[in-house]
Amino acid sequence: MSIRPDRCLFFSNSIQARVTLTVAAVSVLVVAVITVGFCLLVRHRIEAEIYQETRRVAIEWIGSMEHGRIPPPAPTARVPLVQLVDSRGQVVAAGPMAGDRPLSTVRPTENHFDDVTECPEGKPCIMLTAARVPMFQSREFWQGEPHFVYAGTDQPPALRGQRLELFSALGGVLLVVLWTWTTWRATGRILHPIDTIRQRMSEITAHDLSLRVPQPSGQDEISRLGRTANETLDRLESAVTRQREFAAVVSHELKCPLAGLRTGLEEALLFPEIDAREAIARSLPAADRMQRIIDELLTFARLRNTPSSLEPVDLGALVRAEAAARTTGVPVRTRTEPDVLVLGNRVQLASVVTNLLVNAQRHATRQVEVSAQRAGAQAQVVVQDDGEGIDEKDRERVFEPFARLEAGRRLDPHGSGLGLALCRAIAVAHEGSLCLEDSPHGAHFVLRLPLMTG
Repeated sequence: MSIRPDRCLFFSNSIQARVTLTVAAVSVLVVAVITVGFCLLVRHRIEAEIYQETRRVAIEWIGSMEHGRIPPPAPTARVPLVQLVDSRGQVVAAGPMAGDRPLSTVRPTENHFDDVTECPEGKPCIMLTAARVPMFQSREFWQGEPHFVYAGTDQPPALRGQRLELFSALGGVLLVVLWTWTTWRATGRILHPIDTIRQRMSEITAHDLSLRVPQPSGQDEISRLGRTANETLDRLESAVTRQREFAAVVSHELKCPLAGLRTGLEEALLFPEIDAREAIARSLPAADRMQRIIDELLTFARLRNTPSSLEPVDLGALVRAEAAARTTGVPVRTRTEPDVLVLGNRVQLASVVTNLLVNAQRHATRQVEVSAQRAGAQAQVVVQDDGEGIDEKDRERVFEPFARLEAGRRLDPHGSGLGLALCRAIAVAHEGSLCLEDSPHGAHFVLRLPLMTG
């Protein structure tokens, strides 16, 4: 009979099959040891009880031989075979069931007992104890000729042949089969949810991330696996959705300056009377806007969880330097504490402060306030303007890439909408945060970074 290759592959790759085979092999070993031990224990226990009784019968009969009189044998229900045999093998006295032939040819020495099993040809085996009559009794009755007493019984059916071993082995096989079958079913039940999760995961594609895997109830490993898989799919779907939205917004933002640039160039080609240098000069602002958007996109894409070129940065000194560089626009008033040290990238942190100051000056009426101070285990930079402020419903939206409010479009029509998104990405990369908080007037930006320790 040949074995199909696909079935061999299933057993080699299936956890259920491997676990079942392993348990079967271990159970065979364990059951074999238990079966052998059980057989030895049972056999020893039965033999010990029988030989104890045969010895008692033999000793009592020998002890009753005194005063020149040999009493008849006294067999019992458990020891029906009792004989007295001389040194020549002649039966001197015997019980009614012992017969006239010696039960054994064993000749033990004085004060010694031999427990033997005799199996005459064509007859059931006999378990008996052979005992030698003491010397002083032999002199009294037979002038010193050795005589022997045999007391025995038929071998119990459980010990005949290999019945005990056969039935024990059969029970062991049934136990192994039951154990293996139970393991196969239990492993299948345990792995069934995993197989269901695998099948559902195979149905999920990049075009449809809305499917979720079945989530078993409970708190075991498989339940946690299902929850983790669904949480991962949620994050993946959100990330893909954001990526698609981001790509759409990028395409839209680049399409406008590209269209203006193409229009100007096509106009110069279609109308020879238009001065080429003048047409190129009109197209340069669109090209500059495209370059600025692309540069900011590259910076946004290069940010990772951990910024490069880390060094101790004094946020107070950094804020003072960036505020001093803002010589145009509304004045900037600074308030800083000494030694507000963080571990980060100086250039990136400076760009955050600069972006926040530029944004605040654009929306401020008379003044911008910026402070750098300690707040527990964090460094805190606060940029406050006295402008119109931002509605609470738009406080998170302003940090989205290319998101621009109406006031921002009016005050900076050529902006890309990536400045605040870059600022937040830099803050997150430094294990910090950037958010808008409540303020009685104007916008209140708060940058928090972990203080440098040690």
